[in-house]
Amino acid sequence: MRIVVFGLSVSSSWGNGHATLWRALLHALARAGHRADFFERDVPYYAAHRDLRALPRGELVLYNDWESIRPAARAALARADVAIVTSYCADATAACALVLETPHVVRAFYDLDTPVTLARLDDGEAVAYLPAHGLGDFDLVLSYTGGRALAALRARLGARRVVPLYGSVDPDAHRPAPPRDDWRCDLSYIGTYAADRQTDVDALLLQPARASPQRRFVLAGSQYPPDFPWTPNLWYLQHLPPADHPAFYASSRLTLNVTRRAMASMGWCPSGRLFEAAACGVPILTDAWDGLEAFYTPGTEILVATGADDALRALERDDGELTAIARRARERTLDEHTADHRAAELIAALEAAASPSVLGTNAGS
Repeated sequence: MRIVVFGLSVSSSWGNGHATLWRALLHALARAGHRADFFERDVPYYAAHRDLRALPRGELVLYNDWESIRPAARAALARADVAIVTSYCADATAACALVLETPHVVRAFYDLDTPVTLARLDDGEAVAYLPAHGLGDFDLVLSYTGGRALAALRARLGARRVVPLYGSVDPDAHRPAPPRDDWRCDLSYIGTYAADRQTDVDALLLQPARASPQRRFVLAGSQYPPDFPWTPNLWYLQHLPPADHPAFYASSRLTLNVTRRAMASMGWCPSGRLFEAAACGVPILTDAWDGLEAFYTPGTEILVATGADDALRALERDDGELTAIARRARERTLDEHTADHRAAELIAALEAAASPSVLGTNAGS
């Protein structure tokens, strides 16, 4: 297949989780013989932290404004089998309009932020990346979130065919690596600052740090405010490029996953960090959310914490227990959660959406 994607960013991993997901997925699609071109608005904050400049078997198209790129986008769609617009694409509404007027492609919308989308709709807010008339004109709606979110996309936005497409990991990029002495710690955390997960970051990272002054903690992520309540035993890395993630994880006795509030409330929304850390062979401590057990078995493949006491108990486990948990999680990841698995799921969903009955329905719209 020849696929055209209009997305937030694949060229910069700074401050967004979309880039890492797309990189893994695009590499897997390329390995399977597919071509994907990615259109991304060239904005200063991503340009300043750009850590990818070319795609495998596809073109990275950076542009300054939509009108300047519209002819190239139209030409790319004329050659394409599939067109995908994603949530938080800077020009999503214009891209959706162009895609929906292209009759011969499978027209898909991929919401990588479904719980946020639905929460904003519930609050009566306008969602800039959604077409005003909803998602009913798309042949396929993909959702990073499964469970009840799928029914909500049908009911609230008119989506006709909805399929979950969860995060994944490229095991060539995320695998066990030698540790770095300057990053060694008892508990690590990678995550951009988000006010709606700060309560859990405080409970599962900051409170354990305050209660264990003899232990070392490391946080990596951007956009933390000046008044963030740092502790003396918590070290900070403002930005950690994806290439450094394996060494960072390898330097951690245990690593933490914290889910944003809307995603935790909706459930069935595994962070890409879960799969990356597991593929790197590090034991994971996560907050609790519905559907977790569909991806990893609590207690044997992953540790779950609902508060600081749980986090402290996890830190007190012996190395043998933690090593066994990490090994089982890595095995589960390689068996079920690689980018190759997700690419195969994507292609299957696209092929199903390209059936004559679906395309015939859209021909008259």
